[in-house]
Amino acid sequence: MGFIFLQQKKAVACLFSSSSGIIRPDGKIIKNAKVIRTINEADKFVDETTTDENGYFEFPSSFRRSLLHILPHEFAVGQMIIVIVDGKEYDIWSGVKRSRIEHGEGRGVLIYLECELLNEKKFITVNGQTFYSLCKWEVDEDQPEDIF
Repeated sequence: MGFIFLQQKKAVACLFSSSSGIIRPDGKIIKNAKVIRTINEADKFVDETTTDENGYFEFPSSFRRSLLHILPHEFAVGQMIIVIVDGKEYDIWSGVKRSRIEHGEGRGVLIYLECELLNEKKFITVNGQTFYSLCKWEVDEDQPEDIF
């Protein structure tokens, strides 16, 4: 019985941890902006929300149960969040999640994004996973290895 439970527990993977944040174009809070999250694993999954009166958005964690997750293979799930403001699309988060655990994107740090839409995108590497974002995320990034 314990072996079956262990197999079932391992068969669940977090594809995209809960994420939330504030959207600001040009420093002003914007309400009712459409925020779209895309998850690319074996299939593509898309969900959406809108920002509230304070510019806040939130998505729950997304899990998938699959026997594939108990077989040895490289875990890689494409993640993307875009926001649409006044008909213009902004890619605020994209990357590949390589950890099956919830909040594995940031070593347990929740994904809370402060998004100033006029910022330049930058790479954020955490736990060997690289994300490309124009948002600020309070997480300890990987340090470049000293090759000398």
